[in-house]
Amino acid sequence: MTFFVALDYAVLGAVLCISAGIGIYYRFSGGKQKTNQEYLLGGRSQGIVPVAFSIMASFMSAITLLGTSAEIYSHGFIFVTINFTYIAAIPIITNFYMPVFFNLGYVSVYEYLEKRFGTATRLACSLVFILQGVLYMGVVLYAPALALEAVSGMSQSSAILIVGFVCVFYSTIGGIKAVIMTDVFQSLLMYAALFCVIGVSLVNAHGISEIWKVAEENGRINLLNFNLDPTERHSLFSIFIGGVFIFISLFGVNQIQVQRYLTTKDLGAASRSLWLALPLLSFLEVSACLCGLCLLYKYHDCDPIRTGRVKSNDQLMPLFVLDTMGRYPGLPGLFVAGMFSAALSTISGAINSLAAVTLEDYIRPLHSYLTSDTMEHRRSVLLSKILALAYGCICIGIAFLSKYLGSVLQAAFTIFGVVGGPLLAVFTLGVLVPLCNEKGALAGLFCGLIFSAWLGFGGPKPAVPNLPTSLDGCSHQQQLYFNGTTNFKSEEDSTEFSYLYRISYMYYVLLGFLTTFLVGIIVSCFTKRNSKLNPALYSPCLFKYMQKKYDAQLRLNPSGDQFKMMINSKPTSCSIEHET
Repeated sequence: MTFFVALDYAVLGAVLCISAGIGIYYRFSGGKQKTNQEYLLGGRSQGIVPVAFSIMASFMSAITLLGTSAEIYSHGFIFVTINFTYIAAIPIITNFYMPVFFNLGYVSVYEYLEKRFGTATRLACSLVFILQGVLYMGVVLYAPALALEAVSGMSQSSAILIVGFVCVFYSTIGGIKAVIMTDVFQSLLMYAALFCVIGVSLVNAHGISEIWKVAEENGRINLLNFNLDPTERHSLFSIFIGGVFIFISLFGVNQIQVQRYLTTKDLGAASRSLWLALPLLSFLEVSACLCGLCLLYKYHDCDPIRTGRVKSNDQLMPLFVLDTMGRYPGLPGLFVAGMFSAALSTISGAINSLAAVTLEDYIRPLHSYLTSDTMEHRRSVLLSKILALAYGCICIGIAFLSKYLGSVLQAAFTIFGVVGGPLLAVFTLGVLVPLCNEKGALAGLFCGLIFSAWLGFGGPKPAVPNLPTSLDGCSHQQQLYFNGTTNFKSEEDSTEFSYLYRISYMYYVLLGFLTTFLVGIIVSCFTKRNSKLNPALYSPCLFKYMQKKYDAQLRLNPSGDQFKMMINSKPTSCSIEHET
């Protein structure tokens, strides 16, 4: 039974129309997308606050809103400590990675890898990013379909098509400016969706103290888990270590975020936008965790998973909306609008970035090779839009397969870990390890991806046991239904499974990183010495050291520098080679 009324449909429709309208506005305003710098980088004139919201929104998808609350309900409040990893990771990003990519100013971050290692490394890593992007977009689009199906009765297929169409529309015609400004609007709706859940719970529980008390009584306040065992799914160590590496891989070397940095006017603005995104990010994450405790308060004595009311943890929050908000017309629509907004903001950024990478890393070089000419601006913008449209359609197709990936939160972090660790290691070898060469980078990437994929997608793996729940508060009919079903499984003996398959998914990114990094260094030591010594290709901490080596190289071979870049002082602003 559903309870969506006219006001709920009106709220949801208004959100979709406003998102599409922003795309139309930016299509016909400003520079009117005459160049790719305007379409993909917003003319490098975007403000710090909108970019900060966009950075946050592109990461905090519907997976966060649904998956995090379900994680807290089933496995405890310890996941909230992942917020501390953001504080640790941002200084690393702003000091070691961001200056290099921003100062070089390439539209595709993988162009850096060609200058540092070679064309093969650039193409291999950009291809891996594309595969990661389309897989992740599918999971992101699938998540709000769960919510809309539960609350409104609309089928998952219809929800996927609606969200996908609107997102592809405004991302394709509006470019990065539309993506950033819709992210600001959609971020507010994401907060509103969570506040609906928290607000209704506070009213029903007469304050936070009762909600917290129920969480303590049911063993969910498990913050002080210092277990060093790598097979412990969530401990303070696994969350912190894995979280730092995942955060750096996503915000330090990922095309989606780097492209947002490049929309600001200078390096200082880019750095400030990332720091400003921190409280926005943490506030939303903590709110999602509190929603998990609210779910527990509502269902602690009659678990809807065990009674068969929902098929997975990820449907718990939509069920909560169904059970508690029916008497508040408009609130269910606002909640679903928040879910849609969370998906739209993430997918739109990914579509734009995938189009940029494909154009800059594949089509433009191929065009130059075949014609020996620079692609004209009008054609490059048209190709970018066609690519955005194509990736949007692929995303919709992947979403229909995402139901087979299990928990959306763990599925997303597994994808991040399997791909993000090796890619982060290649970039780290580039900016921090001068001796590493292309053979080392490629060998490391290949080994790291194979090992990470084996860990992440191999099996069989033990089922993840949920913390205890009760059926004491269920009706007699619900208890009879539970007794007649087999959907609740007892905890398995995990020692029967291979040790590698028992390792926490939070360590996948670290293990992939270490494998790639170590293999890259070892292979480089036994192959031809790296000759790419230009200081602009290395982190600022190595600038003076590399400048001395670079000067010595030029004295020996004055014509040997293939990459004429500033070396006497650090660049302070980026320039787009293709648009000058």
